[in-house]
Amino acid sequence: MTFIQNIKNELQKQNKLTILLVINIALFFIINISTGIFNTPILTNNLALPLNINEFVFKFWTLFTYMFSHKDLGHVFYNMLLLYFTAQTFLNFLSEKKLIFVYIVSGLFGGLILLILSVIFPSTFASSILFGASAAVIGIVNCLAIYIPNLPVSLFGIIEMRYKYYALLIFAVSTIIDFNVNTGGKISHFGGAFFGLFFGYMLKNGQDFSELSFFKRQKKTTLKVIHSNKNKSVNDLSNAHQKTIDELLDKISKNGYENLSKTEKELLFKLSQKK
Repeated sequence: MTFIQNIKNELQKQNKLTILLVINIALFFIINISTGIFNTPILTNNLALPLNINEFVFKFWTLFTYMFSHKDLGHVFYNMLLLYFTAQTFLNFLSEKKLIFVYIVSGLFGGLILLILSVIFPSTFASSILFGASAAVIGIVNCLAIYIPNLPVSLFGIIEMRYKYYALLIFAVSTIIDFNVNTGGKISHFGGAFFGLFFGYMLKNGQDFSELSFFKRQKKTTLKVIHSNKNKSVNDLSNAHQKTIDELLDKISKNGYENLSKTEKELLFKLSQKK
């Protein structure tokens, strides 16, 4: 099956990865077509994050919209290509809900770190804007670097390395090398990378922030006494699930994901959805 056919099949699935790809690509075309028709960057100016706190106050939504907006073809192509392949691996171990959560919150961290720096060093970021999904995608890559650090990755079908080294390579190429070019955008990568590492670490240790809801109305409940043995059995079951996942991940790190049996793949997917 060709690469183009893989992309076509992915778009037909209409899952959350597809939604992310479609939103980014659609906004890229809308931004460029509108700029060409109206000969003004009005849409870009209202989607990109202004690195000026006084302007941001009146465009607060841009902290969210910037991570879906691209202007250059090379920029959107690289980000969507990396998102596509990284998300394929991510969804083998974790849920679509976690994918969206890591994407958005990593993007928010990337934007916030630049906003804070723009307040501290206003002259450095004067008249600058931030747009692109780089920080959000880097967050997903780094989450996997912590969650499945020893997963074998084949680079261009030639070089095989562990995922943690692959993530380090991606970060170095996209951020460290030629840091003087688009410095602000590359600084945002650090924010996205930080959250990805943090989320992956906490998730591996049993803390899933994607399940928290600060806006859900809590239902009134009557006080119940729950026997400690019941809590113990629940914890034992959770520990057993984590142990099984760790054993499967170890097997993947040694032999590769493709060498898992169909039953093992289904079990890994089922257990990862419960995390």
